[in-house]
Amino acid sequence: MTSDGAAYERRSAAPVIAPVRPRKLAKVPFVELAEGRLQGVVSSGSDIERVYVSSITAGDHGLSCNTNNNRPCGGLGGTYPCNHIRALAEAAVAQYGLSRVTRYLRVELAEGEENLWAGLHPTTAPNRAAEVFASFLRHLAYLELPPTTDPLPELQWFPAAEVVR
Repeated sequence: MTSDGAAYERRSAAPVIAPVRPRKLAKVPFVELAEGRLQGVVSSGSDIERVYVSSITAGDHGLSCNTNNNRPCGGLGGTYPCNHIRALAEAAVAQYGLSRVTRYLRVELAEGEENLWAGLHPTTAPNRAAEVFASFLRHLAYLELPPTTDPLPELQWFPAAEVVR
């Protein structure tokens, strides 16, 4: 192991994986693959005070989109995706790459297919706006912390001792 690798293991900071290609943070400031969903926050095109909390569940491809005030998106038509969900999916592909997003969502694409929507079979999902928005706010809180290499207790998920099997 190199000395850089050893130092990395002693820090509570993880390296940031560069996006596959640049994306517009103003439109989709937050996108993640977590909790069995592709989820994120999408800015409203018409109201600077409003954002949409959108998600696609892995496996059943359930669609959910609500405002930050927990009102349903008017553009989501059951299993027909709204523009917010489409923007979220585009941002996810830009951030993580098509193959990672399709693996996570359990999407089967035909050989050479480059369109995520070709393999999605959307259903209606329960509203998860509160959970997704809370995750977004947690991430925002870390931006307010001063840079440090000191451990952050809330980010130390694993014990330092050896795990007994």
